[in-house]
Amino acid sequence: MYTPKESLQVGESIYSSKLEGLFFLESKKFDDERGYYAELARIPELDALRGVEFCTKQVNIARSSQNVARGIHSENWNKLVTVTNGVAFCALVDLRPTSKTFGVFETILLGVGKDALHGSVFIPSGIGNSLCVVEGPVDYLYYVDKLYKDRDPSGDKALSLFDPDLAISWPIAKEEMILSQRDQNTVTLKELFPEKYA
Repeated sequence: MYTPKESLQVGESIYSSKLEGLFFLESKKFDDERGYYAELARIPELDALRGVEFCTKQVNIARSSQNVARGIHSENWNKLVTVTNGVAFCALVDLRPTSKTFGVFETILLGVGKDALHGSVFIPSGIGNSLCVVEGPVDYLYYVDKLYKDRDPSGDKALSLFDPDLAISWPIAKEEMILSQRDQNTVTLKELFPEKYA
C-alpha cells in the first residue's frame, strides 16, 4: 500500500510513486467545530514538476455505494482525483507500452477516514485507474484536461480487476463486489498487449 515518504518527496506536498508520472499531492486538513478546510492541490507546482501545463477542461464526480468496484480503466486524458467522502482502495496500473513502468501497479487508500490518505492523485493518460469502496458512499471528484465529448476514445482500455498476473489484493471479496457489465467482461494485461508477452 502506498505511503508518501520523505524519500519520495519531489516538491512541497508532492510525492512520486513507483509509476512513472503518477504523483500523490498531500492535502493539509484543518478541522474545527464548523467542519474543515483543505487545500487539495496547487497546480502550478505540479506543472513545474511535469514541465507541461495541466489545463482543466471538465470536472466530474462519481458517487459509489458500499462494495462498488470500478475499473481498471485508462483513457486518453490526464486526471487529478480526490476522494471527498468515504474511503476508496485505488489500484493504478501502467498500461503505457513504452513506459519504463509498464505492467507495474500501485495501490492507494484514498479518502476521508481511518488510515486513508487525504489528498489528490495525478494520473497521467495511459495509467489505468480503479476504485473499490471500503467505506461508502465514496465521492470520487476528478478534473480532466479534455472535454468528454471531444476526446479521442480510441485508446481507452479496460483491464480485469482480477488479472492473475497482477494479483491485486482487493479489500473486498470478488463475490461481494458490485460491478458493471463492462467490468465483468474485461481482459488481462497479456490479452491487451500480447506483443509485450510474445
